[in-house]
Amino acid sequence: MKAMILAAGLGTRMRPLTDNCPKPLLDVAGKPLIVRHIERLAAAGFQEIIINIAHLGHMIEDALGDGHLWGVRIQYSRESRPLETAGGIVNALPLLGDDAFLLINGDIWCDYPLIHLRSLPLSGLAHLVLVNNPDHHSSGDFLLQAGTVHPRGEQTGLTFSGLSVMHPGLFQNWRARTGEAFPLRDVLLPAMADDQVRGEHYTGYWLDVGTPQRLQQLAEKFV
Repeated sequence: MKAMILAAGLGTRMRPLTDNCPKPLLDVAGKPLIVRHIERLAAAGFQEIIINIAHLGHMIEDALGDGHLWGVRIQYSRESRPLETAGGIVNALPLLGDDAFLLINGDIWCDYPLIHLRSLPLSGLAHLVLVNNPDHHSSGDFLLQAGTVHPRGEQTGLTFSGLSVMHPGLFQNWRARTGEAFPLRDVLLPAMADDQVRGEHYTGYWLDVGTPQRLQQLAEKFV
C-alpha cells in the first residue's frame, strides 16, 4: 500500500514561522514534522510515499530527496498553487495507482498504529479515523454509527483525524476537476450518501498541529 502525505498548505495559522519555511519542515524537538511522519510510515512497512507540495515546495524536496535516508521511495505531486485536500489528491492520482492508499494530513499528529491501516480490508471507498473533538472544533465533523460514517447534520459528531485509507475509485467522478482546488468534504459527502464511507473512533493521542502553540505542545511530547 502506498501512502500520501498532504503537505501543500500555506500554513497561514503558523505565521510568522511559515513565512520562510513550509509548515511540514517546522522543527519538532530537533526533527522536522514531516520527517517524523516518514519515520512512522517506514516503521509500519510503507515503502512508497507521495507528497504533494506547493508553498516553498522546493525546500521540502531539497530536505527529503528521494527518501533513501529512511528506506522509502518518495515521489512529489507538484502544485502551482495549493489545491486543498481533494484537489491535491486528484492531482496525485497518476502517482497513487489503482489500489487503496493511506492518506495523512501533514499538520496532524496521531499515535494510531499505522500498520493496522496498511493491512485494513477496505469495505467501501474510504475508512476514516475519527477522534474526540478538540476544544477548537467542539461540534466535530461526522457521525459514526455501527462503523459507517454519516454527515452530522445538527448533531455533535466526532472529528476527522486527517488519517484515513481511501480507494482511488472515490475520486473517479472528480477527475475532470484536475487542477481545481476543492475540499475532501465535497467528495466524502456523496460517498456517505451511498454508504461507501466506513470509520472507527480512536481515543489515543491526536493533535491538530495548526498553530505555534500546538507545535510547541507536540514538541514537549518528544523531549
